[in-house]
Amino acid sequence: MGIDPDTVRWLQDLLGPDVRLDEPMRRHTSFRIGGPADALARPRDVTTLVQLIRGAGERQIPFLVIGDGTNLLVQDSGIRGLVIALTGGFRDMTRSGTFPDGIRLTARAGCRLQGFCRYAIGQGLAGMNFALGIPGTMGGAIRMNAGTRLGWVSDVLREVRVLHANGSEAILRRADMDFGYRTLAWKPGTLEKGPEPIILEGVFCLTPEDPVSLKREAKEITDDRRSRQPTQLPSAGCFFKNPTGEAPAGHLIEAAGLKGKRIGDAEVSRHHANFIVNRKQASATDILSLM
Repeated sequence: MGIDPDTVRWLQDLLGPDVRLDEPMRRHTSFRIGGPADALARPRDVTTLVQLIRGAGERQIPFLVIGDGTNLLVQDSGIRGLVIALTGGFRDMTRSGTFPDGIRLTARAGCRLQGFCRYAIGQGLAGMNFALGIPGTMGGAIRMNAGTRLGWVSDVLREVRVLHANGSEAILRRADMDFGYRTLAWKPGTLEKGPEPIILEGVFCLTPEDPVSLKREAKEITDDRRSRQPTQLPSAGCFFKNPTGEAPAGHLIEAAGLKGKRIGDAEVSRHHANFIVNRKQASATDILSLM
């Protein structure tokens, strides 16, 4: 382990049972792959999160913030330093008001995307069904501009609350952000200098619609995804970005005859060629070699 005993005591005093040492990251990624993190912390509130990142900075401990680990491939050697998982206490969803452009819902970064989609349907609000079937948390969905051919997070996001490394918070409006395909960039001058901030929550604008119609549409979308994607084996979702101006990555990989190509227990899915799946005990080395 790469963390000294004094730091271990500090983490345990601050977090109690919410910190684990030498924690296998395979337990925290959808790939079910990854060596141990020196420490994995799951803070339950912003106050503890601020203490955690300030203390890590003072002790010069590198840290990585994650959600559900659905877009991560962790090396077999693991992660040195501290992993901060926001799924411990940042999971709330609230209805935050009615505005001229629709009804706004707030979701904290550790809230699971599928839970938020179902919450919106239950509230009779349209705009999130495009994300049904996409794994992960709202923080990751914002950071990656999660989406499908039916829509994108950037279509419905209105503002984001972030935490800077010095412990200060900021509210960023949609106009402060530049979204692209699987990308989010902060416009110049909108953030304090220093490391990229931690996304704490997002505010989304949705529109009223008949709940029965929303549920019908939701079933059609989820049934379609299940029929087209390998949901029975661990993966990280679609593995490669689609190239600009060409056929989708999955079509190109299939055309190259690589469906079913296997190295160790890592395999190009026979169901959808843009998925690399863990057949049983794949290592990160297997995945990288196959990639």
